[in-house]
Amino acid sequence: MSTTEVRSDESGAVAPGSVDLKFEAVVIPVADVDRSKEFYTGLGWRLDADFAFDNGFRVVQLTPPGSPASVQFGTKITSAEPGTAQGLYLVVSDVEAARADLVEHGATVSEVFHPGAPGAQFEVGDLSGRVSGPADERSSYSSFATFSDPDGNTWLLQEVTTRLPGRVDPAQTTYSSVEDLEGALKRAAAAHGEHEARTGQADENWPAWYAKYMVAERTGTDLPQ
Repeated sequence: MSTTEVRSDESGAVAPGSVDLKFEAVVIPVADVDRSKEFYTGLGWRLDADFAFDNGFRVVQLTPPGSPASVQFGTKITSAEPGTAQGLYLVVSDVEAARADLVEHGATVSEVFHPGAPGAQFEVGDLSGRVSGPADERSSYSSFATFSDPDGNTWLLQEVTTRLPGRVDPAQTTYSSVEDLEGALKRAAAAHGEHEARTGQADENWPAWYAKYMVAERTGTDLPQ
C-alpha cells in the first residue's frame, strides 16, 4: 500500500500539480512473452511478477538494476504492435561500463557515440548523424549507446553525471548502486584535487567538500570551487 503526499497553500486549497504522481512502470509490446522474459532476466533485470489468469491475460514485470521504474509486458496487455516501443531511456553514470555489462550479459549493443546532429541518438536506420565515442569532455546528457530486445523495442543508454537544475530534490539525493556511488566519489576526488591545486594547500575538511560536490552534481546546483 502506498501513500500520497498532498500539498496545499495557506488557504488550504490543493495547489496545481501538488499531488505526487510517481511514474513506476511502462508497458512494452512483445510477440513472445517467454522469449522476452528470458531476454530481460538474462540482462540481470529483477523479475518482480509473472501472473497468468484463466482468461489468457498475463503480466510480467521486470526492473533494471538500480531503477525506480519497471517494464511490463504480457498477453492481452496492449494493442500496440510488438517492437514499436522506441527510445526507452536507461540513464547511467558511466555509459562505457554500462555497455560492457550489457554485452557481457548477451545483449548486442552499439558502440558508444554522441550525436553529430540534434536527435541523431533516435535514428534507427540512418546512423550518419552519430559520432563515434563519448561526447567531448564527457559532457553530461551527451553520450549514448543503443540496443534492442528480440522484438525490436529499442533502449537508449544515456550518460548523466551532472543533472540540470530542478531535476532532483537536494533533500532526497540518493545513489542507486555501489557503482553509481563509486563513480560520483571518483569525480569528486578529481575535482577536489583541482580545488587543492588552486588553493595551494591540503584541505583537511575534504569529506565536507566531497559531500557538497556530490550533492551539487546530483541536483544541478553550483559546484564548489
